Amino acid sequence: MSTFIQAREILAFHDRCVAERSWAKQAPAQFAEGLWQFIELNHRFNNLLWDEEDLARRKDVADSEIAANKRAIDGYNQKRNDAIERMDEVILSSLAAVTPAADARLNSETAGSMIDRISILSLKIFHMGLQTQRSDASAEHIATCQAKLARLGEQRNDLAACFEALLADCAAGRAYYKVYRQFKMYNDPTLNPYLYGAKQA
Repeated sequence: MSTFIQAREILAFHDRCVAERSWAKQAPAQFAEGLWQFIELNHRFNNLLWDEEDLARRKDVADSEIAANKRAIDGYNQKRNDAIERMDEVILSSLAAVTPAADARLNSETAGSMIDRISILSLKIFHMGLQTQRSDASAEHIATCQAKLARLGEQRNDLAACFEALLADCAAGRAYYKVYRQFKMYNDPTLNPYLYGAKQA
């Protein structure tokens, strides 16, 4: 399983995409199938979410624009979670022949959710890196951001190592995890009372 996908490949892909600022909105899909298709989708929606979250904090535009940002955030977040579940489906299908040992541990976090967290950390690293390059910021701001950038890099490296350890343990039958599904009740018109209630009214 350790040869199935390498964390360093995921990190390199995330960094390459983030560095091209128009990638999420304009670049065509690089992968049409398999795990990489959903890694790419997840990263794309995280990039789009990041931009919408920034836009939603504006105070110099009409409330209708912020409402549009919030609706876009909901949509991208749902698609991001869908991609996480699809990543897990592909990974677990590759492990279908592995029978976990009787004392195998149940891992609370899935491999897909770890890839998602790596994607978000890649975005944080990129944007924090931009802060360290600002010519209009104080030396104190630059130093603070440099320290944060180092911590983010450490966090991502640690998470990447944990990701590979989980895959190795799953392949060896020492660990397993489940896909529980993310039930986003606020997006579901049959579960959100403000949506189904409006229909009844």
